[in-house]
Amino acid sequence: MILFPAIDLKNGQCVRLEQGDMARATVFNLDPAAQARDFEKQGFEYLHVVDLDGAFAGKPVNAQAVEEMLKVIKMPVQLGGGIRDLKTVEAWLAKGITRVIIGTAAVRDPALVKEAAKKFPGKVAVGLDARDGKVAVEGWAETSTVTALEIAQRFEDAGVAAIIFTDIARDGLLKGINWDATIALADSISIPVIASGGLASIDDIKAMLEPRAAKLEGAISGRALYDGRIDPTAALKLIKQAA
Repeated sequence: MILFPAIDLKNGQCVRLEQGDMARATVFNLDPAAQARDFEKQGFEYLHVVDLDGAFAGKPVNAQAVEEMLKVIKMPVQLGGGIRDLKTVEAWLAKGITRVIIGTAAVRDPALVKEAAKKFPGKVAVGLDARDGKVAVEGWAETSTVTALEIAQRFEDAGVAAIIFTDIARDGLLKGINWDATIALADSISIPVIASGGLASIDDIKAMLEPRAAKLEGAISGRALYDGRIDPTAALKLIKQAA
């Protein structure tokens, strides 16, 4: 079970949004590379990064900040935001990203996900961000008509490494992860699922370690780590003990 600390990039800075709203951004660190280094020192083993500007622009925007992070840490990084074609997938993997996350294009262009996953086994994840059960795209600015499960099922045999499932209604609000919806999705597909959106306290870590969540690969934590609501040492110790 992996606890992924999250770095969301906006204007080259490390921020957290509330419910995916770019107008409700809190800057937590002006130096994303320093933040990444701190997370590694705290004992985290896998970093989750999102290029928020890229998600809206449809192409990488905060590439420099990502590259700076890759220079100073050794832990693997999964990256999403603005990855809409095979060329971008290839470019990021060549720069040292361990796993790319395809979100909007997974809804609009499923063939891209299948092609990328086939070409780069274990290197492609799909980000499914749901609002009222339906998947949102274009940096959450638009809501599609399909459910997360419908999209996840399209990729069952495609070699996708993981599905990152976010409940937008809870994201950045510290209301706790929507475990019921996340676990229901994990139980309905064979692809490992990562929980995201609203992780609030050590209780969420405990919930992640319950037997019913056994099919999950882990969870992503953002604001709760920055706010000090979760003590990294205590959280990582709990996970280690459960292993």
